[in-house]
Amino acid sequence: MIYTTLLNIAIFQGIVLGFVILKSSLFNSNSNKYLAYLLFTISIKLLNHVFDIQKVLISYPLLRILDNIEWVFLIPAFMFLFIMNRIDHTGKSKQRNYLCFIPFAYSAVLNIINDLDHVAGIYTFSESGNTIIQILGLIQLFLAVTFIPFLPVYCYFMIRHLKDSQEKKWILALLTMVSSVLLVWLITALAGLLFDYDISSTMSALALFATFIIHWTAYVGIYKYKLAKNRDAVHNFLNQDSVILSTDLQIVQNSTSIPQEYKESITADNLYFQKLELLCKDQHIYTDSTLNREKVAEKLGISAGYVSQIVNTITGDNFAHYINQYRVEAVKQMISDSEYENYTLLTMGLEAGFTSKTTFYKAFKKVTGQTPNEYKNTSK
Repeated sequence: MIYTTLLNIAIFQGIVLGFVILKSSLFNSNSNKYLAYLLFTISIKLLNHVFDIQKVLISYPLLRILDNIEWVFLIPAFMFLFIMNRIDHTGKSKQRNYLCFIPFAYSAVLNIINDLDHVAGIYTFSESGNTIIQILGLIQLFLAVTFIPFLPVYCYFMIRHLKDSQEKKWILALLTMVSSVLLVWLITALAGLLFDYDISSTMSALALFATFIIHWTAYVGIYKYKLAKNRDAVHNFLNQDSVILSTDLQIVQNSTSIPQEYKESITADNLYFQKLELLCKDQHIYTDSTLNREKVAEKLGISAGYVSQIVNTITGDNFAHYINQYRVEAVKQMISDSEYENYTLLTMGLEAGFTSKTTFYKAFKKVTGQTPNEYKNTSK
């Protein structure tokens, strides 16, 4: 059956990708481990769905204990922690992480206790015991209709703190897809519970969309943009005295001598360029109005000439235009941010690192095709 095959491929891919993220030094980070756990959780949900449609639960009824655990409580929790750790690199929120798992823990314990009676037959509840279980089940239902929608909505408010626009778009798309699945699942489950609605076809469609999320995460998040790989590789490069690019090639940060074989292969994966990107995106070095090639070269531990060579080769523009693009983007964000509504355009330009009104207006026009005034009027 093609449908089952697609699900099995997604399950396998989700598990493998999760282990790669956790085990590989290029992918593993505080935030990405929660992405791996998210993939594991979706894979478990898909596996339970496959067991159901393949009638495995009839042959092995004890697997219903695993199936009846509401793994869906983990999906918003892992999504939330993934985004929060992307924003908070200091780890200040770690002490509160356990709060996200309280609904899942409550639900899991309740369902296991109930299944030890109805599935495993280890004991039998009395009538009063069944009444208590039903009351506790209502609490679980309340947690589902509050907790599952709340965390994704809260994530939308928090995601604006991401500074990297490419990263923000990618994570926003992932959050939207996951939130959509959760919302449809919740509505469908409630409809089935309250109105005796046949939810099998809807759940099958949701399972198919969940496979797309796994494939999309692998392709866009890892293969196409390589966000996790580049970020961790650059952090390693920033935090170590040296980095080994291959078994026979080692580059020392404070050396201005660049091996010839490395010079001949300048691509967007160039570690010096990735370090420069990180310095601009995370440390906002472009706001320094005195920034020049020499200062950047000193930060990178290479020559000023090699800085120009890297920027020219990868971006197709000179160093000044490369830096000005970041400054213009910073001004555009200020224009759209209500916190800067009392700032004049020139003040914004100077705040972003431009040295004068002339250079500011000229660079803004070159990058956007509009003057700052025109852009401000059209963005309203």
